[in-house]
Amino acid sequence: MTQRVGVLGAGSWGTALAMQLARMEHDVRLWARDVEQADHIQQARVNRRYLPDFELPDAISVSADLDRCLDQVDRILVVTPSHAFPETLERLAPLLTPSIGLAWASKGFEPGSGRLLHEVAAERFGPDMPLALITGPSFAKEVAAGLPTAVTVAASEPEFGAIWAELLHGSAFRAYYTADLIGAELGGALKNVLAVACGIADGMELGNNTRAALITRGLAEVMRLGQALQADPRTLIGLAGLGDLVLTCTGDLSRNRRFGIALGQGRDREQAVAEIGQVVEGIKTAEETMRLAERVGVEMPIAEQVHGILFKGWNARKGVRVLMERELKRETE
Repeated sequence: MTQRVGVLGAGSWGTALAMQLARMEHDVRLWARDVEQADHIQQARVNRRYLPDFELPDAISVSADLDRCLDQVDRILVVTPSHAFPETLERLAPLLTPSIGLAWASKGFEPGSGRLLHEVAAERFGPDMPLALITGPSFAKEVAAGLPTAVTVAASEPEFGAIWAELLHGSAFRAYYTADLIGAELGGALKNVLAVACGIADGMELGNNTRAALITRGLAEVMRLGQALQADPRTLIGLAGLGDLVLTCTGDLSRNRRFGIALGQGRDREQAVAEIGQVVEGIKTAEETMRLAERVGVEMPIAEQVHGILFKGWNARKGVRVLMERELKRETE
């Protein structure tokens, strides 16, 4: 059944998800914060900044007027960067109802607190608001191209998760659903920090062995944090965890990995960000990851080194040596 869906955020991922919803014959209203950008996308029928090679389906309309985008919608999907998530919720507050529910595809933590995004949403809207997260190994460019993709929909209520899985599910886009919001959010956020680490190692030409070690031991850090927060370990070895981690740490389309490569090649943080030209979620997420890890008493040495390189001026080569010289221990704990 055709539904009216408001998609908030006209970056690469928001645009790609809007395209997938349109392919499934839904009426999609895509919101862009910038008026000039919104007008240009609407008229040119292409998002030249983020997905210049893909024409938008006719079922997508684009506007910078939030009230217009969300007028009489059946569903709302937030795809803004995680640092803008709390502000976006405030703007949604007068418009959102439990019958519509709230879904998002942002990956990260609340800035300044390290809280998971579902905690932010639950505090703002109360226990009666259905919540769902779309996450998993999915580069926006490949989704826009219609290449086969599988994602996880994590939801506070099974029925709401099933609704969003059905909205997105198609012949080249498979959506699974789970009740484990905590695990899905952790996997989607932490993979960006670990992708920066892998990028740094790749930029330093440390080889495939190093990358494999960082991915594997990085997953161990994710699992430890997940255990402390009572996430389902099966989520963290599924699409939302291991799947997204492998993709982001190895794929050339990963902004976080490319940012890390630039750091490993000697650029400073500002130069590396300018080179990417888009939001690098792993930067802010590294800060909030350490805030969260310290709060629950979990050791995360790889994430700690990334944080130190980004915010304390630590040397990347020394960071690798520090990791390699840690005391001997059992692999499994």
